[in-house]
Amino acid sequence: MSRFSVGGMIELEGLTKRYGEKVAVNNLSFTVRPGMVTGFLGPNGAGKSTTMRMILGLDHPTAGDVRIDGRHYDQLTDPLTYIGALLEAKAWHGGRSAYNHLLCLAQSNGIPKQRVREVLETVGLTTVARKKTKGFSMGMGQRLGIAGALLGDPRILMFDEPVNGLDPEGIHWIRNLMKSLATQGRTVFVSSHLMSEMALTADHLVVIGQGRLLADTTMADFIERNSKSYVRIRTPQRERLLDVLHTAGITAVETGNGTLEVDGGKSEQIGELAARHGVVLHELSPQQASLEEAFMQLTAESVEYHAHAEARSPAQPPPEQRPWGEGWRRS
Repeated sequence: MSRFSVGGMIELEGLTKRYGEKVAVNNLSFTVRPGMVTGFLGPNGAGKSTTMRMILGLDHPTAGDVRIDGRHYDQLTDPLTYIGALLEAKAWHGGRSAYNHLLCLAQSNGIPKQRVREVLETVGLTTVARKKTKGFSMGMGQRLGIAGALLGDPRILMFDEPVNGLDPEGIHWIRNLMKSLATQGRTVFVSSHLMSEMALTADHLVVIGQGRLLADTTMADFIERNSKSYVRIRTPQRERLLDVLHTAGITAVETGNGTLEVDGGKSEQIGELAARHGVVLHELSPQQASLEEAFMQLTAESVEYHAHAEARSPAQPPPEQRPWGEGWRRS
């Protein structure tokens, strides 16, 4: 039986963190709510890890405030029962067994010993519970870190790159685990660079760039606002269909290989026009950009590190034809 109470929230208000001249987090305000998986996205250097560390009291903000269920992290009694977090894999003593690592955490937070066995079973580490963690693979380390986050049966869970090192079965498992936790009414806040995985997992998105808030919205709304939707059409009667569409005030663009594209969600209208005028269609498919494409569109100006192709004169040989190391320079 779960001991948590529904309704845990993470609230950030004007959160700012400076390291000398560098502003890592800039006046960040948003709320992570229960009952859903909230994805936390941003390019490298955007301030995601710094933000998560401030939520847990590991870094102190220069300005602003962050609260967990209305209190600062250091004001929580037995904090593992309020918020469980995975920030770094292998954050433990390698000479301890998985069981003893979790037992120490449990005893320091007033958590019953039985809970250690329960979370080891949940993450699939029961058979290696007594083995020293220094021999664990990265995937096993991720599972142990997740077990530590689940240990206090918390109402809030926070994961930073939880699928690192996991095989496909493990990725499927953690995806379903996060969805299940949210369905129970818990607050789930997860950062990941795997856009395809985030698209399958998150209900809501918080996107930051250069420490600033760029978006705080549902997954569907984020993709719709930051990407182009269009209809792809293939037909053996291309000229006939172009005339029909033009007469109806619909602009189609030829994209090669006999394919036409029409901006917007007009597939039903196009299908009805084609049927009415006896035009044969081999394909009529609405297209929507992926989360990755929408993310790249929104954060294009917020990326701190860019890779550039090296410019060279026509007479200069390509890099693969030069002696090793010659002509390479830092971007």
